[in-house]
Amino acid sequence: MKNILIVKLSAIGDVIHALPVSYAIKETFPDSHITWVAEAAAYELLLANPCVDELILFKKQEFKSFQGLTKNFLPFRRVLRQRRYETSLDLQGLFKSAAIVAVAGAKRKLGTCNMREFSNKVSLPVIGSHANGHIVERYLDVARAMGCRVEKVVFPLAIPEEDARGAQGILAHGGVPTGRTYAVLAVGANWPNKRWPVDYYAKLSDYLYERQIIPVIVGSGAVDAQLAADIENLTEVPPINLVGRTGLRQLAYVLQQARLVIGGDTGAVHLAAGLRVNTIMLMGPTDAKRNGPYGQLQSAIEIERTCRYCWKRACPLGKDCLAAITPEMVKQKLNFL
Repeated sequence: MKNILIVKLSAIGDVIHALPVSYAIKETFPDSHITWVAEAAAYELLLANPCVDELILFKKQEFKSFQGLTKNFLPFRRVLRQRRYETSLDLQGLFKSAAIVAVAGAKRKLGTCNMREFSNKVSLPVIGSHANGHIVERYLDVARAMGCRVEKVVFPLAIPEEDARGAQGILAHGGVPTGRTYAVLAVGANWPNKRWPVDYYAKLSDYLYERQIIPVIVGSGAVDAQLAADIENLTEVPPINLVGRTGLRQLAYVLQQARLVIGGDTGAVHLAAGLRVNTIMLMGPTDAKRNGPYGQLQSAIEIERTCRYCWKRACPLGKDCLAAITPEMVKQKLNFL
């Protein structure tokens, strides 16, 4: 098999879950050429994937208006069709990914088991043996359907030396001396009900300091910056705040060197799990069996309640979804790591 197209656009956590597909393809078809279409959010991270031979950036904003569509469609089509693809894998399963797959024109078009927005009319949904399992395995079922062996699950990332050095400098300048043990707190999440309360993070931060573990907050954007500031104000000794200071590849290095990573169902925690770093994931609206830290599902903390797994971005009942997970529960998990 020569030319293979993967379409997985966003978000960062979802792209991370799809990384093992590229490894499985190269494991089975080492001479294949993998082209991956992605949006800007995960583009930088995918540049560190040694299994991807070509990366095409899809700028969704440029196609939102009729004028933008007419201006940008043909140039994008030319880039996309520079190769003749034997197989395309639509791991997004939405209208936008289906449109890209249709334009690419691969001979065989495969998709995931839970395709939406009529994407199943373009690509054949693969209903594999893991259709009700973890999302990583659901994606790998698509790779299996195209003939991949999947002898081992690998999240292929090769952090460039310059990013490693940059991350080392950021840690040292932030207050984490080389060789010191630290834990990463991934305090943000796109969904408000995936965020653990800031006062809980503050209590956990103080507890980590008591155990001679430096707490390090990571994140990006204004919301995460405010969460970090609130946590700092509630702690006896402020944690190290790296919000907005790392790129994705530098973040990968920071996570890779951590003693453990704690946070909600969000990209940084999934990346840590993929890098085989100890993780504790705090979960409420999403299901650990599907979205928990891959390979470490025993480290997911869930509360038994009738409304869990609602998959809603905000609680319709007005509850703080993760507030029932106490700092003491997290401390108990820490004792096993």
